[in-house]
Amino acid sequence: MAQKRDYYEVLGVPKGSSKDQIKDAYRQLALKYHPDRNKEAGAEEKFKEISEAYAVLSDDQKRVQYDHLGHASFDQRYSQEDIFRGADFGSIFRDMGFDFGDIFGSIFGGSGFGGGRYGRSNRGEDIGYNLEITLEEAARGVEKEIQVPRTEKCDVCNGSGAKQGTNVSVCFKCHGAGKVQNMRQSGFGMFVQVTPCPQCRGRGRLVESPCGNCSGSGLMRKKRKITVKVPSGIDTGNQLRLRGEGEMVTSGGEPGDLYVIVHVAQHKLFVRDGDDLYRVEMITFPQAVLGAEISVPTLDGPAMVKIHSGTQHGEAIRVKGHGMPKMRGYGKGDLIVKVGIVIPEKINSQQQALIEQLAKEFNSEVTAKKSKFRL
Repeated sequence: MAQKRDYYEVLGVPKGSSKDQIKDAYRQLALKYHPDRNKEAGAEEKFKEISEAYAVLSDDQKRVQYDHLGHASFDQRYSQEDIFRGADFGSIFRDMGFDFGDIFGSIFGGSGFGGGRYGRSNRGEDIGYNLEITLEEAARGVEKEIQVPRTEKCDVCNGSGAKQGTNVSVCFKCHGAGKVQNMRQSGFGMFVQVTPCPQCRGRGRLVESPCGNCSGSGLMRKKRKITVKVPSGIDTGNQLRLRGEGEMVTSGGEPGDLYVIVHVAQHKLFVRDGDDLYRVEMITFPQAVLGAEISVPTLDGPAMVKIHSGTQHGEAIRVKGHGMPKMRGYGKGDLIVKVGIVIPEKINSQQQALIEQLAKEFNSEVTAKKSKFRL
């Protein structure tokens, strides 16, 4: 598989570009490579490439992840369906006179993109929720109950928008489609412009007498309690997708999805790097010289770690299997213990005498080695 080009390079914009600059760059390239206008070989692939770049860079959350992870790691976390989910192509293509659903349905295969869920106007919006957990919870996995504000069907009219006992009829203008097509002339010829039906406002139906509880919208804003199962090994920035837990829509539309973005709180004892944990452990000078066995904390409880004789300040000792569980795979990372040697700030006269005697012996050993050393 060919390596993907950098998304900023694809759109021809610098990394610090604003969302408006990214949108303008995509609009110009989409006009140039749109399959209905450009029949040259490779135009359709180019259109796919620029559309994918725009889907990522126009989304604040995906853009931050892409900038931080780069292409390789980003592609491991996001499927192509995830990349395109929630991207605002509709307004761009409507301005250009194209039917967004028809375009993406023809070039991406229909089932996952424009011809499917991305092209439908009766699918609810996806929503995001930031969830903070502890390092211990990330290590063991946890279930969390969260409260998510979202749009749900009205309890009184069950989403119809109509007052009980009154009729709901199919819109006579769009015949229930919720959108109408208009022909318009542009510098490139005649185009079909698809817009929401002005008669029913895109609903495809007409309400004779609106429901008093929801004012005829068929929807209400509520807080829903949802249980989220957080798997062990999860890290900051990972997302959990809960299908159908996003915004709801009327007319039997499919609800959107809920994306739970996980944030692992900073720990007072450990610093995490991927599946490994790090901590600093202070030892005395005699322990460093003579060697010792010390107890260090881990997420599984205290563990004994051997300090070999002659350990140096800053040396790292790897404690196998005491890191974080691997989220995609088996086993655990390691605990990396960095050793610091404590130098006492004050000593008594007896300690000073012992250290001075030790210093003399060390100096004599160094002098003897120097006499044998030749450049």
